[in-house]
Amino acid sequence: MNTPQPATALDNSPPAPPSGRATPRPATLGRKATYQDVLDAPPNMVAEVIDGALYTQPRPTSAHALTSGTLYSKVNNTFGHGHGAGGPGGWWIVYEPELHLGEDIIVPDLAGWRHERMPQYPIVKFFTLTPDWVCEALSPSTRKLDLTKKRRIYAREGVKWLWFVDPDSRTLEALELYDGRWTQIAVLSGDATVSLPPFEAARFPLDLLWAQNAPAGH
Repeated sequence: MNTPQPATALDNSPPAPPSGRATPRPATLGRKATYQDVLDAPPNMVAEVIDGALYTQPRPTSAHALTSGTLYSKVNNTFGHGHGAGGPGGWWIVYEPELHLGEDIIVPDLAGWRHERMPQYPIVKFFTLTPDWVCEALSPSTRKLDLTKKRRIYAREGVKWLWFVDPDSRTLEALELYDGRWTQIAVLSGDATVSLPPFEAARFPLDLLWAQNAPAGH
């Protein structure tokens, strides 16, 4: 569809799609994983600790990386540090930050903090302040984890806006947190224009995010 769907109240525990998923590493089965397990994970893997289990998955594919990188560029150029496109600024936009939220250690594809909540950008190994906005780019290996456990953690910690971009179905779903529950703002597909909270000023065509539509030489 080319226009956002009406806002719809959503359950916080949607059924998991049947596609592949990240799984706990056998070395941590039977005990709680720690930050040391994250540090000990192979360098070619993304490691997260969720509900006491260590989850690892390979680095993103080129299509996944292009989707995340393009979205980062569009949002950061308008709202991020320097905001060279002449946008409103006011945000720190970070690519694959490591978040320590309670006992959980998670790595979203993108996260953003408003300057009023994080006036100075910290030079740290990981962030403990909950982001205002998170975006997850779905893939077969992470889809179930992103849509269930990580989505629940983001609600628990008070992330205000959550986006899911899906390179396979070529869709973007935007959610906003109200009273601890996710409410759907929009689901975009086709040649829709992306202009969604909290980044309405960062307008761009949705199909720019997909690898098959990336122009050579740009």
